[in-house]
Amino acid sequence: MQVMKRLPVLLALCLLTACSTEPKEASSTSSVSFISSISFHSSISFSSSLSSPPSSPNPSPLPYALRLSVPFSPQAPSANWDALHEETCEEMSLILVHHFLNKTDLTRDQAESELLALTQWEEEHSYSQDVTVQELGKIAGEYFGYRFRIMEDPTVDDLKRLLADGHPVIVPSAGRDLGNPYFSGEGPWYHMLVLTGYNEFFFVTNDVGTKRGKDYVYRFDTLLNAIHDWTGVKETIRDGARRVLIVES
Repeated sequence: MQVMKRLPVLLALCLLTACSTEPKEASSTSSVSFISSISFHSSISFSSSLSSPPSSPNPSPLPYALRLSVPFSPQAPSANWDALHEETCEEMSLILVHHFLNKTDLTRDQAESELLALTQWEEEHSYSQDVTVQELGKIAGEYFGYRFRIMEDPTVDDLKRLLADGHPVIVPSAGRDLGNPYFSGEGPWYHMLVLTGYNEFFFVTNDVGTKRGKDYVYRFDTLLNAIHDWTGVKETIRDGARRVLIVES
């Protein structure tokens, strides 16, 4: 009799327990599946809503100062500033970067030999004495087999970032705006040099326009304001576009 009286109670308890357990398990499974599904579909929706991810989210802090070990030679390695060597700042800037990329030294004799070979090749391929950064990039590709890219309207931080990423930067400029006291006369109308580093106030350069050009420094604003690409006419160089060249292996 006692067993019979307890049986309905036990059955009720079992049913209660079953009802309270299965829905929890079902709910838990359903919840995980739902979150997973939302997460999956959300990520698809997100990536399809953006054509490309941000180019540089949270870039790492720039070093306070740095200098790349770029070999140096002036554009007249033998101190022969004749009509040819007065026009070879572009070629020598490219040769310096070439030796940096190959991690090789550069003697003055070697610099002279490579410079003459490069200018002869340019003449054979119908390049002018003065070339734009686009043309110098093509020369880097055709002659040395490098890739190149051009940055338009660079800021001080843009140039610092390129250097921090290990890229020397070839800079075209209105040479007379640089105010380098070692240039002859007022300086060249059009000039190229290589950025190799920076510190708190200055860009460090290998300025091929003078034998004293190794690690020559220019204030940030002086160099930035002097950046101008070749226009084809020296007197209009200050109308030249603000762009720089990066050569990569």
